[in-house]
Amino acid sequence: MPTKVSKDGQIDRDLIVDAFKALSNKNRLAIFEQIRMGCGKAELDGDNRLAACAVASAVNIVPSTISHHIKELRRANLIHCERQGQTIL
Repeated sequence: MPTKVSKDGQIDRDLIVDAFKALSNKNRLAIFEQIRMGCGKAELDGDNRLAACAVASAVNIVPSTISHHIKELRRANLIHCERQGQTIL
């Protein structure tokens, strides 16, 4: 999680609050953990990125729902995504 520190050493608390809000949902926490752990190295692409559909199947969430959760994790700057065709990595 990127944090911004001001010149006087203060951490941007808004970033931390956003991260905690995003991770307070049990599904988003499970998704974040799967992404963090790599969700099975066999499912990574050539650049060591994990497809969203692999995460969805690992946490037993339908793709339409996982899309919403991934959006919230991205908004909180916890993950970064890239689209390749119809696949989100």
